[in-house]
Amino acid sequence: MTMDRRTFTLVTAGVALLLPGGVRAAPAMTVHKDPTCGCCEAWVDHVRAAGYEARVVEVASINAVKAKLGVPPGLRSCHTAEIDGYVLEGHVPAAAIARLLTERPNVRGLAVPGMPIGSPGMEVEGREPEAYDVMAFGEGEPRAMMRFRGGVAL
Repeated sequence: MTMDRRTFTLVTAGVALLLPGGVRAAPAMTVHKDPTCGCCEAWVDHVRAAGYEARVVEVASINAVKAKLGVPPGLRSCHTAEIDGYVLEGHVPAAAIARLLTERPNVRGLAVPGMPIGSPGMEVEGREPEAYDVMAFGEGEPRAMMRFRGGVAL
């Protein structure tokens, strides 16, 4: 039996919360953002709805945070989060976060470069969601880990 990506994503998200002793809460994250960014707040709502606790830290110099956390300039977006030893850059869907925390690859983090229309927090009424890649970064060249259209894994 084969599993399509959507089923894999749903199963992975569920497994991410299970441990031998029962169910545990998803790890908390810290989100660094500019005080005036509305799409960042919408993304925080998205991850909270998925069960993540998100503590928001408003910073005047977000690029200094990105540099300190090792986000490559070509992958930068509007906000940066830290969760369980990983960095999340931009509008990373909760399903990709769950996969990251379940598989625990040897990467620094995940990024959604730019601000793709339809990605979590970037929904625009009347606009078709764009397809985009969630990039894994760390040592070596960034690589696509998952592909989405809007908030749905392809």
